[in-house]
Amino acid sequence: MGMKDRIAKEAGTRVVPSVASGYVRTVLDKAIDGIGPLRPVVETAGAKLAANAGDVEKAVASLVRSHTSLAGLQGFVTNLGGVALAPATVPANVVGVTIVQCHLVASIAHLRGYDIEDPRVRNAVLAVMLGEDTVKEMIKKRTLPSSPMALATSPVHDPVLDDRIAKEVTGELVGRTIGRRALMLAGKKIPLLGGAVGAGADGFGTWQVGRYAQSELKDRRLRRR
Repeated sequence: MGMKDRIAKEAGTRVVPSVASGYVRTVLDKAIDGIGPLRPVVETAGAKLAANAGDVEKAVASLVRSHTSLAGLQGFVTNLGGVALAPATVPANVVGVTIVQCHLVASIAHLRGYDIEDPRVRNAVLAVMLGEDTVKEMIKKRTLPSSPMALATSPVHDPVLDDRIAKEVTGELVGRTIGRRALMLAGKKIPLLGGAVGAGADGFGTWQVGRYAQSELKDRRLRRR
């Protein structure tokens, strides 16, 4: 990790010391069950599938587009206050973008034939949210045992892995989101500009997560034909 990344994570820790390690597991559960404007994953995925005449890949693409827009909207709103309101808005931004991304990846997994109630699949969903580059780095360092696809299709569930992955993902996501936001807002004196930057960053980040989910979580339904 470079100096810039370390500074970002340290800044995030100072801004939001109350974000607990492992919080992302609770966020994932709430995202899958449905929260706020997000319906339960099964309902959302089903509606997208119906709207696209049963075409799974078109439904998946539609999910990526809609969640990218939603992430951008919450990024805009939670960054409108500029640096003065950062201590209050950054926690909301972290939770908001995490919920949207959890919901997106879980919805894609469901459409691709994975059982989202399976703890192995939930671990895979969390791993996808790290992004391809981070996953590869963590596998190389042996802080993550294997790729998201391998986690989802592992022959056995390792309960010890649940907590480890949750902590790793929490640390990465919170550090990345808070640190990036803190650095951005530190250089932005105009509140509306902060909102635009937040919208762009969260929207693009969510699009990347969706694309990684599309490429990593292969369609398991093909194997049953």
